[in-house]
Amino acid sequence: MAGASSPASLRASRNRQLGKETILPDLLKNPKLPFAFALILADAILVGLIIAYVPYTKIDWDAYMSQVSGFLGGERDYGNLKGDTGPLVYPAGFLYLYSAVQNLTGGQVYPAQILFGVLYIVNLGIVLFIYVKTDVVPWWALCLLCLSKRIHSIFVLRLFNDCFAMTLLHSSMALFLYRKWHLGMLVFSGAVSIKMNVLLYAPPLLLLLLKAMNIIGVVSALAGAALVQILVGLPFLMTYPVSYIANAFDLGRVFIHFWSVNFKFVPERVFVSKEFAVCLLIAHLCLLAAFANYKWCKHEGGIIGFMRSRHFFLMLPSSLSISDVSASRILTKEHIVTTMFVGNFIGIVCARSLHYQFYSWYFYSLPYLLWRTPFPTWLRLILFLGIELCWNVYPSTPASSGLLLCLHFIILVGLWLAPSDDPYQLKEDPKSQIHKKHK
Repeated sequence: MAGASSPASLRASRNRQLGKETILPDLLKNPKLPFAFALILADAILVGLIIAYVPYTKIDWDAYMSQVSGFLGGERDYGNLKGDTGPLVYPAGFLYLYSAVQNLTGGQVYPAQILFGVLYIVNLGIVLFIYVKTDVVPWWALCLLCLSKRIHSIFVLRLFNDCFAMTLLHSSMALFLYRKWHLGMLVFSGAVSIKMNVLLYAPPLLLLLLKAMNIIGVVSALAGAALVQILVGLPFLMTYPVSYIANAFDLGRVFIHFWSVNFKFVPERVFVSKEFAVCLLIAHLCLLAAFANYKWCKHEGGIIGFMRSRHFFLMLPSSLSISDVSASRILTKEHIVTTMFVGNFIGIVCARSLHYQFYSWYFYSLPYLLWRTPFPTWLRLILFLGIELCWNVYPSTPASSGLLLCLHFIILVGLWLAPSDDPYQLKEDPKSQIHKKHK
């Protein structure tokens, strides 16, 4: 009969109608995604207003441009690449990046602010993606990621290289969530080539690599990361290798006591002493070891039990595929993010000096870390606001510095007291997954 619908078309129409009926309830049940998009839109407007109406603060931009100009002029001795704030102390990725920025902006501040405003939104989008993919922070708490006066200033009023480094770091974490370990390590190494603070994530990341892959996969991922560093530094390694390594990877650099936000209550003679640095390094290593043994590897029987369980990978034949073993045990997204954020936070707590731009190193992990503690919501919010307050005291004082250390310590204790979830997700049978979709 003309105009009659076939059974197949009726079923298709019914399925479309059911789809329309279920999309809205699903969004209402889990409003994280639409709320995240709303936050991005609102923050984009705020960033535009800041650029338009808040005066730019000159700090490192002119020094960056001077160092880049020397590099583009043919200078390859790192000791001779200087600006008005001193010699260049970042790896070569910084030079390539800011050479591109100079080319795009003509070295002018206003177009650079627009570029950094876009970078801010891109970074926020990546961070929100990580938060949405992990079931830790409630949807309404995502707004905390947009409420920092200091972070907005770091991105669009100061134009620090920390902004690019942390954006790449967060990008690598997003790749790790989807088990793109090799590609993620390349991006991670790119972040390190811009600023070395990203190495605070290296110890927990190495542990995750050992959990996620066999020894062949770990070695190949690390080799890829090392190759990035070699290629990035090649023009300098071939000409003045000692100068490049000594200046770009100076781990013993002492920061000025006046500009430090933490440990300001420590007398300057103690602050700059080697003994104080060694004590903090020991505390850092001990805390990492304790969390690795009793928190991150708890379900494997501690570090020793974990290494014993992985020992046989050393005997694997060369013909074994990298994914053969790693596919059998998949790390949960929450375990990946928690391990990396906590490992970095330990480094922040034990850092001798934190300048104002260093807040970007861990701000975006704060809501996640706070909701990983067993504290009540009101205490989490007080801790968050207290830390933001300390970072907005200028110049920092012994009181604000001591308060910041206390707040950090409270969060660290909370993370220690929090229960350790199973790091591995169960691998479901494909038939059961199909059944769930049609249920």
